[in-house]
Amino acid sequence: MYLVLWNAGVLGILIPQVLAMKINYDGDQVLQIIPEHKDQVVCLQRVCWSFQLDLWKPLQPEDINVRNVVHVRIPSIALQPVKEAMLHCSLSFKILVDDLSQLMVNPEETRMRRRRSISDHDYTKYHPMEEIYNWINLMTEKHSDLVTQHSLGFTYEIRPIHYLKISKPSNDPKKIIWMDCGIHAREWIAPAFCQWFVKEIVENHQKDSRIQKILKNIDLYVLPVLNIDGYIYTWTTDRLWRKSRSKYENGTCYGVDLNRNYNVKWCSFGSSTNCSSNLYCGTSPVSEPETKAVVDFVEKKKSEMICFLTMHSYSQYILTPYGYSTNLPQNYNETIKVAEMAASELKKKYGTVYKVGTFANLLYEASGTSQDWVYDLGVEFSYTIELRDNGTYQFILPEDQIQPTCEETMAGVLTIIEYVNDKYFPNQASKSFGNLYSFAFLSTFLTVVLLT
Repeated sequence: MYLVLWNAGVLGILIPQVLAMKINYDGDQVLQIIPEHKDQVVCLQRVCWSFQLDLWKPLQPEDINVRNVVHVRIPSIALQPVKEAMLHCSLSFKILVDDLSQLMVNPEETRMRRRRSISDHDYTKYHPMEEIYNWINLMTEKHSDLVTQHSLGFTYEIRPIHYLKISKPSNDPKKIIWMDCGIHAREWIAPAFCQWFVKEIVENHQKDSRIQKILKNIDLYVLPVLNIDGYIYTWTTDRLWRKSRSKYENGTCYGVDLNRNYNVKWCSFGSSTNCSSNLYCGTSPVSEPETKAVVDFVEKKKSEMICFLTMHSYSQYILTPYGYSTNLPQNYNETIKVAEMAASELKKKYGTVYKVGTFANLLYEASGTSQDWVYDLGVEFSYTIELRDNGTYQFILPEDQIQPTCEETMAGVLTIIEYVNDKYFPNQASKSFGNLYSFAFLSTFLTVVLLT
């Protein structure tokens, strides 16, 4: 009771100041807390609710559990009262980030870069949307024999959503593997990986036998950024913005969590009907133009689609369905086996450890996700991949980690893609062997004929 009264006494002064400083992260800290028993869980939840703290892991106070790691951002003006409140709860904490602003890329410095050719595009840097649009255009111009640009639709703020199709001509029917990045605006490492992935495929498809095998059977569809409005907003206004930028309640609050807006147990678990929440699920399933664009595409291509990959951060997980239920999907054993294979290959690069499991059992319950919707539509290999890191930098992953993150993720993703390819096209290896055998036999026969 003392804690509630104590918080009530400061809320009237504190909350307006915190909200006023929402976009200024100078002096903000990120804390790690691990509640040891139920009373501490309840007390920590009250602190989060009372101070309207920005939870990063998990995403809402209701999901805080005993002995589970909690990451939370504390505005500089709230540091002292929040830490005192935690002492009242007998909660110990670790400071993960001492000053959040020190980790952030300076958008003004980045905007000074201008990419005039594809060779100038620096894949070890984060890029604003203007440069990503330019990269898409240049990539299709330079590699028109392999890469084509297509429109998925438009965002709420009427920006075009472009995806790239990587395809080799074939007389045989081909399958589709989809990859999207940038559903959550602040997760910059995801769009960085999508760009890296395209680069690696384009640069190596003529010399890498594994990529050649894949492209013989499969077309790769890559969407570098889905939540374009939100991504731009993270560059211009609020680096930690998560949602889209659609308006609600006469413009008093903005944005929908696009990965809670699909028509699969919509707004049941891990979502919110409060439009101010980071987990706002929208007014109805597929209420957002960005979500509808994906739904329309997948429904049209579902008979051809064999794998769906959606890239996020942070936590270092490879997640299978379901998020809306702790029940295991029908092909759980196989999808987990593939995820474990991918995590193993990924680890070989830099020793980075990824955990594998279902979304609900390993991370938290979440309904309305694209991964679950696509899986229930019939795409049996559907993965959410949470990239680096494990909590040191969270959403503000430094640029010097882009390359190692992308290199190791590439190894993991190609493992998944190759497995799926070999499952759906099992006779390719035997055909290749047969062709070699026939060639060898013919060569021997001709040699014998000529000698005689």
